[in-house]
Amino acid sequence: MVQTGQGPLIFDGWRELVRGRLTDPMRRVLALAPPRGYSPDFLTPPEATEGLATGLDAMLSLPRTTLRRDLELLAPDRRDLPFVRHLAEGRTEALQALGQGLTAFHDTAVRPYLAKVREHIAADRATRSQALLRSGVEQLLSSIHPQVRWSPPVLEVLVPGTGEDVHLEGRGLRLVPSFFCWRAPTVLRDPELPPVLVYPIVHDPAWLGDLRGGRREGAEPPLAALLGHTRAEVLEATARGCTTSELARRVGIAMATASHHATVLRESGLITTHRTGGRAYHTLSVLGRDLLNGNRLVLPGPGR
Repeated sequence: MVQTGQGPLIFDGWRELVRGRLTDPMRRVLALAPPRGYSPDFLTPPEATEGLATGLDAMLSLPRTTLRRDLELLAPDRRDLPFVRHLAEGRTEALQALGQGLTAFHDTAVRPYLAKVREHIAADRATRSQALLRSGVEQLLSSIHPQVRWSPPVLEVLVPGTGEDVHLEGRGLRLVPSFFCWRAPTVLRDPELPPVLVYPIVHDPAWLGDLRGGRREGAEPPLAALLGHTRAEVLEATARGCTTSELARRVGIAMATASHHATVLRESGLITTHRTGGRAYHTLSVLGRDLLNGNRLVLPGPGR
């Protein structure tokens, strides 16, 4: 994400901060994660769920044959870089540089923003939990992302450039909501690894402004000219999923006003509302997410 221009509304401020602090060890690591195409599976070991240090230990302890096999799948312009060649040869100094570069990059690009990232991830998990409790696992799988379709007994994932079948064979599937994944879900290339589906979450466009002390007093939300100031704030607040009372509290408006704006947004197809236990729970629709994230909307042409 730091190497692209994707999601300008969400990521441009973060990119500006990070790019100005990149060091040579970090740039060498970026060679392994091109903006498009394959990134080595060994960069995301399952042990990383226990923390960065554990994940790094697992990665740097992999057999050299595994590292070399993954690196051979990189695009030629990346594969031929000296740092990548030295990694493929299993040179100790290259492996040490990989660990140091990843640690430095994490400390610069991720650690300062972890609280907000975790807040967004928690909101996504709450939304998925609601779907699971309300309608079961089939609804959960059907609502992950527009490019993920549940066609029993197959979960179809439209990942650009791939067409392989992965048979779970009782291994289960880990769903990983990702803050920095953009637009399309992704999977591991090696079908022998524990099955993982990484999918992009919905973002609050004001997330970085919150870290900088919030939006400047009197400044309009990005969509204010289109929706009006309050309604734009309501749409942004819904990005994290909320009840009507939580929505009113986040925006600083009366419950009746929050309910009215939620109704208008729902009737416009920008949010969805589900009622459980007498409470209304609001989340963004696909259209609402695309509008907030600045995605290009593809509309049907005449006669379609």
